[in-house]
Amino acid sequence: MEALKQITPGLTVTGGVSVADVAKLAAMGFKTLINNRPDGEEWGQAKSAAIAAAAEAQGMAYRHLPIASPMAASPAVVASFAEALAELPGPVLAFCRSGNRSASLWALAQAGNMSADDIVATARAGGCDLSGLRPLLGAASRG
Repeated sequence: MEALKQITPGLTVTGGVSVADVAKLAAMGFKTLINNRPDGEEWGQAKSAAIAAAAEAQGMAYRHLPIASPMAASPAVVASFAEALAELPGPVLAFCRSGNRSASLWALAQAGNMSADDIVATARAGGCDLSGLRPLLGAASRG
């Protein structure tokens, strides 16, 4: 598992999570896992169903919201991510290959609630550079 990057007090992102990582994450206090990786994205990657079973065994909530890239995130997936953050117990660990797609979903879910500058600054403070999303975040917050 890659380094954990805390975006907000309730949301941390990271790179790929293995089945063996799930027990460690539960011991660290995470209550929910959100998997933003499509199955089969990378050789050797754990399947969503295996991570879901490991999360259930640890008493954790699990959601699979796969996206190929931040630009491929449909409004429905962004809304589902925001809904998961609002409804599922925290703290939440969201993961993809590097953590950036997961951070980008958070950022897109915040558009309209926070300015693009504040979203980018919050993500940067957590270790994620989302400056490339600024135009999209600004457009989403205007409309």
